[in-house]
Amino acid sequence: MKPLLGITLKVLSALAFTLMSAVLKTLTSRYPVGEVVFFRSIFALLPLLAWLGWQRDLINAVRTNNIPGHFLRGIIGTCGMYLGFAALSYLPLHDTIAIGYASPLIVVILAALLLNEKVRAYRWAAVAIGFVGVLIMLSPYLKIETFTGSLTAGPTLGALCAFIGAFCSAGAMIQVRRLTATEKTGAIVFYFFILASGLSLCTIVFGWRMPDREDLLLFVVGGILGGIGQILVTHSYRFADTSVIAPFEYTTMIWALLFGWFVFGDLPTLTMVTGASIVAMTGLFIVWREHHLGVMRARDLEVTSQRTGG
Repeated sequence: MKPLLGITLKVLSALAFTLMSAVLKTLTSRYPVGEVVFFRSIFALLPLLAWLGWQRDLINAVRTNNIPGHFLRGIIGTCGMYLGFAALSYLPLHDTIAIGYASPLIVVILAALLLNEKVRAYRWAAVAIGFVGVLIMLSPYLKIETFTGSLTAGPTLGALCAFIGAFCSAGAMIQVRRLTATEKTGAIVFYFFILASGLSLCTIVFGWRMPDREDLLLFVVGGILGGIGQILVTHSYRFADTSVIAPFEYTTMIWALLFGWFVFGDLPTLTMVTGASIVAMTGLFIVWREHHLGVMRARDLEVTSQRTGG
């Protein structure tokens, strides 16, 4: 385990994904979400194949004996991607990303339940406080009339898509963690992009439109950024526990605020900033707590070794 390396890869992946979201947000209002998912996935293969070719291990890198595991990860991840892009079409960039902050909190819960990772009382308390922050972020979108039959396309639907997408993202992270035990990074990312491309291609029957040259270039750039981000985030889970790496998803808010302001002219509301800050602070507390416990464990092992003469 190399936590610092895992965290660094996670932070870089967060930057790549935020750039991708900013690029593709400009397309979600003009193209069906399924078409956006398809081009994002198919062009994401470019950096992956280039990376595997540079390693000169393409065939071995994509060899697998766990097709069902990749298929499950593909379904969950594609659903999360679809919901995320749908949310981008209704919400500002920073709001979509901020609501997605529920995902790392859900990962902590799923890691304890499904991966048997040890989660202590302090981290459970941080998760509970973090969900309070998530509820604050969602509060402007969850009106009373939403639950009386008047849910229509708009910000409320976008917020719900972002929140449900956070559950899918958390499930995908857990499945990636399982796959890293036996599968190479190249195989995990390759089969995800193939499955996501195939599943999203099925939506062509609902009507796609041919992109012009400028939009096609944006699709290519968005896909390449997504591919780079996927390689980095998948590789990061090899070097640290899921529940340690997940909180660094919060660094996306820095980039989202900058891109949202300078590119789209959007500024977050006080409610959104308050909720996102609470969630981010709980994530940072989790990281600090885990670091503190790691130092204590290392010190105890050193003392034990000295006493036993090891």
